[in-house]
Amino acid sequence: MTAGTTGPGDFAGRAGVAFVSGGSGGIGAAVCRLLAERGAEVVFTYHGGAERAAALVDEIESRGGRARSLQLELSDTAAAAAAVEQAAAGGLHTVVYASGPYVSMEYVAHIEPERFWRQCTQDILAFYNLVHASLPHLRAAGGALVAVTTCATVRFPKRDSLSSAPKGAVEALVRAIAKEEGRFGVRANCVGPGLMADGMAETLMSTGEVDERAQAEALAAIALGEFGRATDIAEAVCFLASDRAGYITGQKLDVDGGWTL
Repeated sequence: MTAGTTGPGDFAGRAGVAFVSGGSGGIGAAVCRLLAERGAEVVFTYHGGAERAAALVDEIESRGGRARSLQLELSDTAAAAAAVEQAAAGGLHTVVYASGPYVSMEYVAHIEPERFWRQCTQDILAFYNLVHASLPHLRAAGGALVAVTTCATVRFPKRDSLSSAPKGAVEALVRAIAKEEGRFGVRANCVGPGLMADGMAETLMSTGEVDERAQAEALAAIALGEFGRATDIAEAVCFLASDRAGYITGQKLDVDGGWTL
């Protein structure tokens, strides 16, 4: 599937920046590219991918866009607040949460409590830190928040609890934000990626955690008969962040080729 061409100027002329956490990952990078292509100045964070982050900034700027990167441990509350304040000095109109550590696939019975708690800290707390620091700026701009979660909160695949449980909490927080912040003109939505040919799913396939048999079974369950791409997720994120989705809030758009049917 290829990215569409609608809405080329969705973010042109907006004051401030679009802030993307996890911008050096497969999905995050695709979101950054599309936001910049559609007129946003992009500030994105990365954790350990400094070379990928620098390359993405160069790529966006070579195409006439505007981008800069910040190294950030998002689960560090003070660091997250400082990063948002730095990025939002001239305003903040869009926040995209595309972060998330590598998640191995394990049965619940095999996950030690400390491992589960660490995953929650790296995902739920990280998201909350981003939201808490961003909301005053989003209120000022009447801006939009989009969280990239997972379609597994709708149709659960075995051994996915380390990903889907924290993402379920993120989705609940997004609904709370939509309900509470709508009076300030803030919208909040989620995008749930399905089985992807790139991003974290690609890593799971390449390491063998999702073997060829499992891949074939998953592919057979997708109504459209193919794995998604990071650009498919980016299209959904940019739509929900744009004024074209101005009357949509508190919703989740699963981009999964029909896997959850």
